Amino acid sequence: MLKTALKPRWIAGLVFAIVVSGVFVLLSQWQFGRSTQPEVTVATTTEEPKALTTVLQPGYFFPGSVADQIVTATGSYDPQKQVLVPGRLNDGATGYWIVSALAVNDAPVLTGSGASPQTWIPVARGWVADPEDAPAPPSGTIELTGRLLPSEAPLPETDAGPGRASAVSVAELINIWEVSSYPGFVAASSEAAGGSDVGAAASGGEVKPLNVGPQPPAEKVNWLNLFYAAEWVVFAGFALFIWWRLVKDDYRRGLEDALDEEHEAAARERTEPDPTEPHTTETKVQS
Repeated sequence: MLKTALKPRWIAGLVFAIVVSGVFVLLSQWQFGRSTQPEVTVATTTEEPKALTTVLQPGYFFPGSVADQIVTATGSYDPQKQVLVPGRLNDGATGYWIVSALAVNDAPVLTGSGASPQTWIPVARGWVADPEDAPAPPSGTIELTGRLLPSEAPLPETDAGPGRASAVSVAELINIWEVSSYPGFVAASSEAAGGSDVGAAASGGEVKPLNVGPQPPAEKVNWLNLFYAAEWVVFAGFALFIWWRLVKDDYRRGLEDALDEEHEAAARERTEPDPTEPHTTETKVQS
């Protein structure tokens, strides 16, 4: 069969089949790339600062439409309401987020059992590698600017220890601080008190700013494009299969032709007299 495959026409056919298969594979890659696309593009309007009190309301669920929004707020920190959240990365190093509670001025006050006289919001103020390097929050009236993010899920069956939290989870933090809170938190980008910068970038110590950017939008899978991608792969394999099948058929036809020639030769040998055998002559008897 190899001799048949090495015929010039089948070599040319193989080259053509490989080219066709390559085109089909490229089409498959293109369809696969289109099968996962962002649900929505990142909204540029989230980078325009808005007042926290106009964007989010305490006592309600966190709407996805306000996630990543840059917000501003004025309030004050309570030095007794600060925790460290472990397992946070900064330039490849693992450390802690400093999360403090900010009492938001002019925020709606919740009512009901367990509600506090003020409404607070957790603020991730910076990152430290060593818990001993975490300073107390700045005092006085704070003018905060940062990115509004939804509450994280607490780690189940995890005891972070005194002065720590397993995640920036509003549900976990309100139990630690015993306060009413907004249903999200702010990753601070700047903090000012009396016109002076008191944020992590201006501390000059071991505290590093977070610099949290917009979160990438969720991706969705387009199953139709994924099916087309698999279909093109099948077509690529089928093109090579067709070439192999044609070569195999040609090879079988060659075997059949050779066998027919052998049968015809054997038949001729049976019908033709052997020239090496002596001829017999009949003797005529005269009466």
